[in-house]
Amino acid sequence: MNITGHTFEKLEDPFGLLSGERYEFFLELEVDEEDELYSDKGIGLKVIFVSDENGDKITNYYLYERGSEKILDLALEEDEETVVLTYCKQNVEPQ
Repeated sequence: MNITGHTFEKLEDPFGLLSGERYEFFLELEVDEEDELYSDKGIGLKVIFVSDENGDKITNYYLYERGSEKILDLALEEDEETVVLTYCKQNVEPQ
């Protein structure tokens, strides 16, 4: 699995109830044809990334088929989650 691109936006907390900063990432993935994640339409990953006083973390994510936006009932492996977390940390704009 390789991350080939992304878009993201900062999520606003209008009531100030949540600590830290939250971002919604949409990652474009390149997946090997033998991988169970593979789709000829392409695979995307929506991630909620949080940066607060306790550190950086992914609080939620789901995989989807690009084009159809069909949510896939699959999970990332631990090493893939680490890659995604590192990618989000490196690509969030300083506020």
